[in-house]
Amino acid sequence: MERAQDSSRGAEPARDSAPELQRSVAQLLQRLSRPEARPGIVGNGALADLGALLEATECDALFGAGSEPPRAVSELLGQLAKALEKWAAPPGEEASAARGLADVAERAAAVGELMLQLLGRVEAAPARAAGLRPLAAPVYVFAATHRLQQPWSSPRSRCVAEEVLSALLRVAKCGSVAGFLCGESDDETGRFAAVMGLLRPHLSKESWKNNPAVRHVFSWTLQQVTRPWLSQHLERVLPPSLLISDDYQTENKVLGVQCLHHIVINVPAADLLQYNRAQVLYHALLNHLYMPEHHLIQAVLLCLLDLFPVLEKAVHWKGGGACVTTHCHEVLQLILTHMEPEHRLLLRRTYARNLPAFVKKLEILTVRHLKRLERVIIGYLEVYDGPEDEARLKILETLKLVVQYTWPRISCRLVVLLKALLKLICDVARDMSLTPDSTKNALLQEATDCLILLDHCSQGQVKSLLARIVLSCEDSMVVSCVRKVQAASAGSHPLPPVFPGPCRRHEWGSCRCRHTEEQTKCLYV
Repeated sequence: MERAQDSSRGAEPARDSAPELQRSVAQLLQRLSRPEARPGIVGNGALADLGALLEATECDALFGAGSEPPRAVSELLGQLAKALEKWAAPPGEEASAARGLADVAERAAAVGELMLQLLGRVEAAPARAAGLRPLAAPVYVFAATHRLQQPWSSPRSRCVAEEVLSALLRVAKCGSVAGFLCGESDDETGRFAAVMGLLRPHLSKESWKNNPAVRHVFSWTLQQVTRPWLSQHLERVLPPSLLISDDYQTENKVLGVQCLHHIVINVPAADLLQYNRAQVLYHALLNHLYMPEHHLIQAVLLCLLDLFPVLEKAVHWKGGGACVTTHCHEVLQLILTHMEPEHRLLLRRTYARNLPAFVKKLEILTVRHLKRLERVIIGYLEVYDGPEDEARLKILETLKLVVQYTWPRISCRLVVLLKALLKLICDVARDMSLTPDSTKNALLQEATDCLILLDHCSQGQVKSLLARIVLSCEDSMVVSCVRKVQAASAGSHPLPPVFPGPCRRHEWGSCRCRHTEEQTKCLYV
């Protein structure tokens, strides 16, 4: 009887431990939420008390012994995890400029240790899934905030954050971050909506600058969610991406454009065309092309090239006689306008790098821009671009594509292009700078291919014009290129067939001359 009474007395504290635990957690939550807790002593004391509480409390008291943890304790633990994530978050731009970011990494490492301790208790609990539910989103946001190299992180805080993310995936039984956010199977609901619910209040126009980590967490999280899961969250992710891309800082502009590019790639065209979203994206991206920042221009052009097929589908569905490549023409015209007077090498390389993709996109319709393209090609071939000579290599690639797609119009430009190519070959042959031989050989090979294509377009005129060079030139490199052109057969670089239809306005046939018509007829006879 005495043993039974002793055992019943020992069980009474266990029955009363849940209210006490709730009271202790609520007190810690209140202490962490105070404004004075953020900088130091009060917050550090609350962390120490929380660590001691987790160490002394058994799993059954935290999450219950059954399949479902006590709801009140579970909600308090979720609020506590949110408070910890907020307490470790870096301050806003004004606060960080005044106080610095030195103590943020320290706080993040301490919070990370507590979260590892809390995840260990969840993993050991019988109701693992239910216990993790309120903790998953804030723990993930904490790990995503501090895992990357940023001004507010340190090697130790990054290491702890990586451990927290690994532990979170292990407890959630997910093999990757994408599986955690989207679900490991079709039947499983991912946690992306919960994470976005936690981030959304910090992604408004008034608040997104208060936490410098939010935009990076949002961008990295968005990159993990792909097709077909992203389309159902389009309403959540498109406004923040547009907001970030519209910032005055170039770094944020690039980050926002990369988010928009991910959305364009992973959301079906029908969803992007609904409510005129694709046009909103197009005009937002087009405005960025006026900024002289090469990183931004590169991101915008890549995004636009993937957006063009979506915009073309809208024109197809509307029907009528509208040209489906109108937006591509508009962008190419703007690019060529900026390229012609541009003298900054980084921007010249960026424009030249993306020019072949636009010519491939428009094919024969590139003829609308032929006059300006000719000026740009000749101007860029004259300027040395550094040891890698990327701009001139890309311009030569562009010239090859232009000749292949618009060859009926090349004959009248033969002499100008021939002079530019021969001048380039002579400059490369006489180049005594640090340009590697591989770059020189690539330039000479590309220029030779262009000469061969020009020869095919002009029905052998290039070979006859180059015949005297072999006899008078003493440079072996130049002579070698000329001999390759003379030795090339007509079938080595075939030109695509072009069937000129009736003359129409805004088409290449609208201004074809008599010489071009006669030349085209001869090719098909």
